[in-house]
Amino acid sequence: MTFTTLFIDLDDTIYPPEKGVWDAIGEKINKYMETRVGIDASEVPVLRENLYRTYGTTLRGLMLTRGIDPADYLEFVHDIPLREFLHPTPELRALLERYPLRKIILTNADRNHALRVLNILELNGIFEQIIDIMDMLPYCKPLPEAFQKALEKAGNLRAEECIYLDDNVANLRTAKELGFYTIHVYPEKNCTDCHAHIPYLQYLPQVLDPLLKEVNRS
Repeated sequence: MTFTTLFIDLDDTIYPPEKGVWDAIGEKINKYMETRVGIDASEVPVLRENLYRTYGTTLRGLMLTRGIDPADYLEFVHDIPLREFLHPTPELRALLERYPLRKIILTNADRNHALRVLNILELNGIFEQIIDIMDMLPYCKPLPEAFQKALEKAGNLRAEECIYLDDNVANLRTAKELGFYTIHVYPEKNCTDCHAHIPYLQYLPQVLDPLLKEVNRS
């Protein structure tokens, strides 16, 4: 099987988790649950964790249990000063441009947030497609239906021709079960059943170069 496509997660994968973006988004999620949904602040952390574990994302959980408007939620929680956290990464752009594979962002965030992140990192034009949470509704990662919708929207691809990169272990496990080649991108190696691990996206050649060379030989 020849690999044709790289699916890459956005937050905490395109940039390192220690940048603090997700912490800032998390604070906004808590504030949304308190101010927009009317949940007591003392109850938010436990409820948010339960929604995440039960439904895949807090957003999907709030949609199914509280009937919230996803567009309102996404606009609220992504309203953070991204330029305080992220900066251009020309070396990452050069690295990704080395590979002739299709490159697609697959994110549980929305398209506007993804575009803002890519613009600040100066990765505009690298990714031919952004498949966001609105494209996957009523599902989300790590649900297998979300990945199936992503494959369809990318042109009815087969999972076996795709490489998937993410920091989230649950997402990677689902992708692997469906047939994706999975690369865990996280400072700590804690995905024991992923195909490969790198601490940051800048280390991608260590895995991708030998993988593509092996495929070309077979």
